[in-house]
Amino acid sequence: MSTEGGGGGGGGGSEAPSVPPNMTIYINNLNEKIKLDELKKSLHAVFSQFGKILEVLAFKTLKHKGQAWVIFEDVSSASEALKRMQGFPFYDKPMRIQYAKTKSDIIAKADGTFVPRERRKRHDERAERKKREQHHDANQAGVGLNSAYSGAYGAVPPLSQLPYGGAKSMLPEAPALPNNILFVQNLPHETTPMMLQMLFCQYAGFKEVRMVEAKPGIAFVEYGDEMQSTVAMQALQSFKITQQNPMLITYAKK
Repeated sequence: MSTEGGGGGGGGGSEAPSVPPNMTIYINNLNEKIKLDELKKSLHAVFSQFGKILEVLAFKTLKHKGQAWVIFEDVSSASEALKRMQGFPFYDKPMRIQYAKTKSDIIAKADGTFVPRERRKRHDERAERKKREQHHDANQAGVGLNSAYSGAYGAVPPLSQLPYGGAKSMLPEAPALPNNILFVQNLPHETTPMMLQMLFCQYAGFKEVRMVEAKPGIAFVEYGDEMQSTVAMQALQSFKITQQNPMLITYAKK
């Protein structure tokens, strides 16, 4: 999108009521120490609860540090996000959010007012290539998983193909009884504890997130009691940090 005056420069919060509600929100006062890639993924994780996100934009340039744009599919999602996340402590800094002043390219394309730019074309080509690579990786992962399970009725597959927990996890087990700790699976490997903390701390009683370095893709989230953990589980069950990874949440075995 064009970022000239994209969100009112350093202005924040609700200081610019003259900007009409639209599908793109402008966020500033973001923590500048966070790497760009992690920042965009974390923003996507936190804001996707409000509706489908078409794009998250953030840039390395000095002029745009500490700023980002989140483009939703519809205005109502953007409005709800602005209202609910205003002042949310994101990486220890309260977010300042307002509607973007300029129309993002992705919306301009949809309503026919888009003027193509060469730089944008290259960006789209890179994004499409990355999407194809991710799709290929996901297919490869699926093949590996199927081969692991096919071994359950024949020879035991190699340890590298077994799901976490080894051969035991192939056998159906009784679910754990409700308790205050949640077991979260099917997380994308780039998930960080901070991403999960920002999702789960929205619910009362949140205590901490624990991830196991040796086992990417899983995490434990602790609450004060089982009622609080149940509310969080029901709210975030199947939440997608990325399109390929709906979260699977159960009670942790004690």
